[in-house]
Amino acid sequence: MRSYHQRRQAQMLGQRAETWACWYLRLKGYRILARDYKTPVGEIDIIACRGRVLAFVEVKQRKSRAAGLESISMRQQQRIARAAEAYLMRHPDMATRDVRFDVIAMTHLSWPHHVPGAWLVDLR
Repeated sequence: MRSYHQRRQAQMLGQRAETWACWYLRLKGYRILARDYKTPVGEIDIIACRGRVLAFVEVKQRKSRAAGLESISMRQQQRIARAAEAYLMRHPDMATRDVRFDVIAMTHLSWPHHVPGAWLVDLR
């Protein structure tokens, strides 16, 4: 079990990774709509849009990109999808956009690795 200090440090690293991911998405032309979007059924790190695309983005900070990409379980994908459904119910004007689930894998001292459409979910 991790100590309070370890949990707090991991939380701070995660917030820093999300901040870098937001800046990276902005450089790619995305508009950030929400960060740390929490619902009773799940949470989403970043919600962003560009053109017709509405992206629900999970950010993973790991020692390697592969570890970050592999760390998203099917259960976590389902929780993110349920949170996305809750977001769309609260923002019906966004429901006509093309919904996508992305991952940004972060490693220390490297550019973010953006994987658009990392997994598919049919929300309709």
